[in-house]
Amino acid sequence: MSASGIAALVAAVAFFLLVLLLAIPLLKLGRTLDEATLAIRKTHEGAAPLLADAQTTLAGVNAQLDQVDGITKGVSSMTTNAAALTSIVSSTVGSPLIKVAAFSYGVRRTVTQRRDAEAIRAANRRHRASRRARKAL
Repeated sequence: MSASGIAALVAAVAFFLLVLLLAIPLLKLGRTLDEATLAIRKTHEGAAPLLADAQTTLAGVNAQLDQVDGITKGVSSMTTNAAALTSIVSSTVGSPLIKVAAFSYGVRRTVTQRRDAEAIRAANRRHRASRRARKAL
């Protein structure tokens, strides 16, 4: 065996060790990729029922929203009817009540003013009478 043969043998052993050292991380990387593929497959299998449940829930929510929309339309109609009824009642009953209230206020004020005027006249008469009585003495 010559020097070139030994050098070739050393180079072959070094190359073999290099391939062996690089093969270990490659094997680990292959296992990691297999595990990642398995995890993705399990996630995909688990996501399908979740999506189906979400779709069912969304359909139920849409049905409830349709019911709420109907209720909202009914309440809106009732509100409009109540507003119309209120305006009718206020125009038919409110106007006469306002007139009656104004009339009763006018009557009370007139009665009070007449009573006060009569009281003032009576007080003036008493005062004049007492002055006349003092002058007569």
